[in-house]
Amino acid sequence: MKNIQNENALPAWIEIIKKYNRPKLSKSISQLFTSVIPYLALWVLMYYSLQVSYWLTLLLAVFASGFLIRTFIVFHDCVHGAFFKKKRHNEIAGVILGIFTFTPFHRWRNDHLIHHNTVGNLDERGIGDVKTLTVQEYLDRSKWQRFIYRVYRHPMFLFGIAPLLHFTLGFRLTLKRLPKNINRYIHITNIAVIIMVGGLIWIMGWKAYLLIQLPILFITTSIGLWLFYVQHQFKDVVWTDNSKWDYKTMALEGSSYFKLPLLLQWFTGNIGFHHIHHLSPIIPNYNLPKCHKENELFRNVKPITFFTALKTLNLRLWDEQNQRLINFRQLKLMKKYHLNLP
Repeated sequence: MKNIQNENALPAWIEIIKKYNRPKLSKSISQLFTSVIPYLALWVLMYYSLQVSYWLTLLLAVFASGFLIRTFIVFHDCVHGAFFKKKRHNEIAGVILGIFTFTPFHRWRNDHLIHHNTVGNLDERGIGDVKTLTVQEYLDRSKWQRFIYRVYRHPMFLFGIAPLLHFTLGFRLTLKRLPKNINRYIHITNIAVIIMVGGLIWIMGWKAYLLIQLPILFITTSIGLWLFYVQHQFKDVVWTDNSKWDYKTMALEGSSYFKLPLLLQWFTGNIGFHHIHHLSPIIPNYNLPKCHKENELFRNVKPITFFTALKTLNLRLWDEQNQRLINFRQLKLMKKYHLNLP
């Protein structure tokens, strides 16, 4: 009987994280208020600042963006059903916050859950991740396709132009690969966004609206995509094919521990503890630091700092032979000296 019980026992790491999985209503409500209310207050303040100086408006946009990022993390927890105990409450809050963040809740939930089930899997790339080619895939492309890929992976496009376009226009579109009910929810979200934007334009005029909303969205989406990028594209990241893919390994070694200063950690809703988030997506973000601190399991996870994260910006391709991400300069050297090309 004892042997049977041992065989049926959960892995030790699951037992460790189970106690952090439960959301606490008071903490969730507090985080909701300290995210959304300051964002709305700063939005109003930015409107009045237009009468003083647009430089002041842009300065306030930086802080408003911080609170919108924090709001998106709450939205993100709702997607995982981690913010409230009841699924319905997570969905209601998520849909409303999705309107604020220009993100259709059901579409993003669909793609993001696929991301969690395929992260670091070279055979399952394409949904919910940053497009990354292997060295051989890149070499097999035509010159024009290589040029397009270089443009796509350039920081100016990847973290500047693409995020804003994706959130303002990309998320407004339905897709053939999505179930009909999700595409229907995209339409509903679009109607809600139109009502929100249209109402604000009716109150203050289109010029004032754009002068406020565009810088907020630009800063928020750029930083947001950069955070997502750093979480899965860094120097020592582990990726593998489908046959060797392992959930725990990909959570702890295919996702980063991005150690940020406390203030930035607060604004980003502890999302830097991404290795734990991938290990258990139903841990509320406010429990992630405690989980990391209290358990020996995470002691050997090497952190990425703010400055080392900047070094990830030139990573472009997955080198199959050496099992690492490389930049185009390294590829050029490999081609020149015929080093380890597949």
